[in-house]
Amino acid sequence: MKPSLLLLALILGLAACRTEAPPPPAADGAVPDWAADAVWYQIFPERFANGDPSNDPVRASIEFPERAPENWHVMPWTADWYARAGWERAMGDDFYDSVFHRRYGGDLQGVLDRLDYLDSLGVTALYFNPVFWARSLHKYDGNTYHHIDPYFGPDPEGDLALIATETSDPATWHWTAADSLFLRLIREVHARGMRLIIDGVFNHTGRDFFAFADLRKNQQNSPYRDWYIVKAFDDPATPEDEFDYEGWWGVKTLPVFADNAEGTDLAPGPKQYVFDATARWMDPDGDGDPSDGIDGWRLDVANEVPVGFWADWNAYVRRLNPAAFTVSEVWEEAGDFLREGGFSSTMNYHAFAIPVKGFLIDGTLPASEFAALLDARRAAFDPARRYAVQNLIDSHDTERVASMIVNAGRYDDYIKPEWFDYDRGERASPRGDAGYLVRKPNARERDLQRLIALFQMTYVGAPMVYYGTEAGMWGADDPDDRMPMVWPELAYAPQAADPRGRPRTPDPVAFDAGLYDFYRAAIHLRRAHPSLRRGDFRVLATDDTAQMLAFARTLEDEMLVVVLNRSDAPGTIDVPEAVLRLGETASLAPVFATTGPPGQVSLTRDGVVARFEIPARTAVVFRRSDR
Repeated sequence: MKPSLLLLALILGLAACRTEAPPPPAADGAVPDWAADAVWYQIFPERFANGDPSNDPVRASIEFPERAPENWHVMPWTADWYARAGWERAMGDDFYDSVFHRRYGGDLQGVLDRLDYLDSLGVTALYFNPVFWARSLHKYDGNTYHHIDPYFGPDPEGDLALIATETSDPATWHWTAADSLFLRLIREVHARGMRLIIDGVFNHTGRDFFAFADLRKNQQNSPYRDWYIVKAFDDPATPEDEFDYEGWWGVKTLPVFADNAEGTDLAPGPKQYVFDATARWMDPDGDGDPSDGIDGWRLDVANEVPVGFWADWNAYVRRLNPAAFTVSEVWEEAGDFLREGGFSSTMNYHAFAIPVKGFLIDGTLPASEFAALLDARRAAFDPARRYAVQNLIDSHDTERVASMIVNAGRYDDYIKPEWFDYDRGERASPRGDAGYLVRKPNARERDLQRLIALFQMTYVGAPMVYYGTEAGMWGADDPDDRMPMVWPELAYAPQAADPRGRPRTPDPVAFDAGLYDFYRAAIHLRRAHPSLRRGDFRVLATDDTAQMLAFARTLEDEMLVVVLNRSDAPGTIDVPEAVLRLGETASLAPVFATTGPPGQVSLTRDGVVARFEIPARTAVVFRRSDR
């Protein structure tokens, strides 16, 4: 149940009177001040919204057109995800034989049409998965870094013709219709006071990337021969094609850029190209004013690129825009890497998502160990970066949080205990686990999702919501985490089919207005209280048996106390008054609860301890006030 609008308005009004203090600045100047206040929203463009059906992909544009039957077509946005079209059935019996060949037509116009939705939700910063021209639906196999995918814009054929006339020299680059629409999107985002970053994939390219295409054609004579890791050139005297090169993790559709001879940087050719493309999107008109450009980058597989390159690149980014934000994709401990490479932040799998999986989702990590793990992993970041890390639960690379909860507890042990099997492929999808549950979450599981979301909005670091999580979407690991966005005005077919042909009770698919209202209220709670964005974090108490945790967020004279009960039973937790540090004239009042009204909870104080009684699967926020 969402808090009352009157109560939310009161919270906003009280917070507006407070003076905000920024976190301590990073010694290297890499963290912009706005990063601590960001509420992120991740958009997978092909599946977010189809705003312009006239630019929908065609069969020739997909990754492997030769594998798709001639009757291939764009899929209906509202169809049952697991129901297969005729062309799919012709490709094989397995759902996963054909699903990666699907397209749904999401585009930039779709994002433009939904900016009011995002603004109302309360998000302040958008992260886009790759938008550059590429064959695949995920677009991590870019054909270019200096053009938006023509099928995201209004004139695909015209854009492709322009692109065909270019070289690696920026003087030959055009602004296509898709590029121009993206620049309009930047303007519209900025007009709403929001920020925008895009995916940079500077480790590898696609097969059709202009440099690799020339290398494949001209072999040793290509001016791009030093851009890639070539294992063998073709011998024209033999009938075989001996040309071989390194693909990312052995995937030949993703040729890897070469490093310099010392292994400390990218090779000069790709490095200069990346710098040129970076400047194009950060200062499109080249006038020295970055306000018309993107606000930063998310960097794919950043730890697979030499840190020396990142140090140079991040310094260049901040010469273009001192307030730019750069976030690395690093799944392990990242503190030293961020400092050495000059990054602002990281996608916080290691210090946030993984501990959350253990305690709040699976319930196997004791509350005391959860608190200790949070403290230890948070300490790996310098103070400024602690407030800027992207705290996510799910993403395009994981199960959706709703399905993590549905499938929690299905095994007695973990394959990777230190990760609580977070994103463990054998257990994260029907592709590797024949018993994986693809059903809709029930009421208990939604309670846990709200509890997790509230923790995400009240912990140290910038929360990031994956598109559709707030609308009730569920789904296994890739590709099932990339279903078309559920919109309130569309009527969707129920999910009645099953990827493994198992009997199934159909699940209705619809925009979950109640869950959306909850996420909106939780986001606005965070935005209303500086202590949730910039304040100190203190664990007040834990109870392993009751599965409860209490912590405080404090900034100047503002103090909020958050109490979480992860268990399926009502729970009580005691906090010594000496630990609480309220003061003799202060009181605590409940202002937000994840289930039911805040006033349902009980708080008693006897001068020695404060006793919190919290309903099952509920988190409650209390605000300090003077009597």
